[in-house]
Amino acid sequence: MNTPTHPVAPIQEFQLEKHGHTRIDPYYWLNDRDNPQVMTYLNAENEYLAATFAHTNDLQSKIFAEIKARIKEDDSSVPFFENGFWYYTRFEEGKDYPIFCRKKETLEADEDIMLDANILAEEHDYFSIGSWSISQDNAIIAYSQDTQGRRIHSIRFKNLITGETYPEVIQDVTSNLVWANDNTTLFYTKQDPQTLRYAQIFRHTLGTDPEEDNLVYEEPDETFYTRIMKTKSKKYLLIRSTQTVSSEYQFLDANTPHGTFQIIQPRQRDLEYYVDHFKDHFYIQTNLHASNFRLMRTPVDAPWLAHWEEVIPHRTDVLLEYYEIFKEYLVVAERRNGLMELRIRPWDGSEEHYIEFEEPAYLAYISINPQFDTHTLRFGYTSMTTPRSTFDYDMQTRERTLLKQQEVLGTFNKADYQTDRLYAPARDGASIPISIVYRKDTPIDGSAPLLLYAYGSYGASLDAGFSSPRLSLLDRGFVYAIAHIRGGEELGRQWYENGKLLNKKNTFTDYIDAAEDLLNNQYASPDLLFGKGGSAGGLLIGAVINMRPDLWRGVIADVPFVDIVTTMLDDSIPLTTNEYDEWGNPNDPRYYEYMLSYSPYDNVEEKDYPNMLVTAGLHDSQVQYWEPAKWVAKLRATKTDSNLLLLKTNMEAGHSGASGRYERYKEVALDYAFLLELTKRKNS
Repeated sequence: MNTPTHPVAPIQEFQLEKHGHTRIDPYYWLNDRDNPQVMTYLNAENEYLAATFAHTNDLQSKIFAEIKARIKEDDSSVPFFENGFWYYTRFEEGKDYPIFCRKKETLEADEDIMLDANILAEEHDYFSIGSWSISQDNAIIAYSQDTQGRRIHSIRFKNLITGETYPEVIQDVTSNLVWANDNTTLFYTKQDPQTLRYAQIFRHTLGTDPEEDNLVYEEPDETFYTRIMKTKSKKYLLIRSTQTVSSEYQFLDANTPHGTFQIIQPRQRDLEYYVDHFKDHFYIQTNLHASNFRLMRTPVDAPWLAHWEEVIPHRTDVLLEYYEIFKEYLVVAERRNGLMELRIRPWDGSEEHYIEFEEPAYLAYISINPQFDTHTLRFGYTSMTTPRSTFDYDMQTRERTLLKQQEVLGTFNKADYQTDRLYAPARDGASIPISIVYRKDTPIDGSAPLLLYAYGSYGASLDAGFSSPRLSLLDRGFVYAIAHIRGGEELGRQWYENGKLLNKKNTFTDYIDAAEDLLNNQYASPDLLFGKGGSAGGLLIGAVINMRPDLWRGVIADVPFVDIVTTMLDDSIPLTTNEYDEWGNPNDPRYYEYMLSYSPYDNVEEKDYPNMLVTAGLHDSQVQYWEPAKWVAKLRATKTDSNLLLLKTNMEAGHSGASGRYERYKEVALDYAFLLELTKRKNS
């Protein structure tokens, strides 16, 4: 391979003092996006990647074409019925963006196009509809749009009867919005302009100047985020304030939007609760004396904690994830042994049951269910070999009806693929679930390349779902695996607690132990093991290659959170103060020392590292572009090997990458070309 000369970032030493420690940061200057030298460096890295991988352009184009060819271009979602209309989203052939539609009363009625994002996106390099909400009289749609990728939205209004777009625009807000029941009042959330923390709830009256909007609530605690929502019953507006370990709700009758919100239960440290409404009660999912959560209810006219009564008790082996209320049934989504189960519980006390699923690894979930008075549950199902499927389930007869399964065009046949579930022994005796998929003709004898993906933070559970783009990797002989490591919540709340704060290193050692178990069980060749993670999962990758660089042929770190100590010491940027309970507050020496001991950027050493592909987004509001940029610059100056080190900065997008239905698959094609090129070179 003819490799061009890589860029060299200038060193400008900057001293960081804390707790008696002096850290020298040679690339701190990259934090300044207004410095022309920064843009020069980022562009130079992009040009280096393009030149280095120019010989894979045909392969990337082929993979992109494969992925696109599997997509049914003229596709639509399964309609759901709410307040007299059927709502659905559809795509048209050759177009990047969704079209939001509805039909009145029956699916045979004429289509009403509410929003065509293809038209709205015409003048923008990046475009995304954040959310939308319909007024109670079905006449007005309010919607938020982001044209930068930094999750800073504007809100617009359209009359669905006349087609008129209203002149008022609410600028620089979040995507969070909801109508009151009077058809003229919209509540929305505004972020702190510097940290982007969801901090304020405003009330807007249709037809008035947004500059005159009323501030309804301002969250004073910098560790909390706040947002506005409405109960399924549509009767109450809720203001929710949450941080990692605490929450608080306020409620207001949605018919009286100018009234005063009342607190359900004042916030307490380590008390989490989540609220919905049915008849005369609020239903409350809470960790009160229940680490895996239980379900309570309380009268609307006496909602505070002293009146909470139990509906579903706590269980040590089952995590209560969420629930859905119907007139005659309560449906509970529970996680047992890392897998989702759907439990149907009649209110009249008759026999409850679970919906049965047969595959060893899968994802089942409650879908969109806006109606109370129905026996039909809409749920979704997918596995690593089963495309995403939508079912209607009759909770009375226990019959399920497949409404739609994701169509995979081309030669895909589910019978050609195998999914397995493995439990890897961790070094401290824990058992780590691993979900695996591969073609049945791929030899499981220690000769195959394998990509191991993981996340392991915020209690986010990774489930074994289907990926049509992934087929391009599987069909070329790769095994793909997901390690359900600590820091996620797959095995209950304690699985999360044991992978955060001063237990964070369990996340990294779990990933290493899972990788070694896959090798021991001959799912992968020791010379062809690859790792991938994004955002906090990118921190995982960064920490792991410092700990065990010899284990990996190559790694992909997408928008990686790798400069954790410097970032968490800067309370002026997004995702800092409200995450002290996730990572620790480095202003406390105990947490500072621990975070510093695994921070990927701070622990780069003079040694050999695996081949690496790193991505960043210039407008990323969650992991600022400079974290991956600094990390790559420091690795270039420090590492002792000649392996690939590539940085790709998307200059038009943020944390989620490119917008549009197809553009993001060009990024996937680059990932796969990186993996396949390294496999080819090893085997040649």
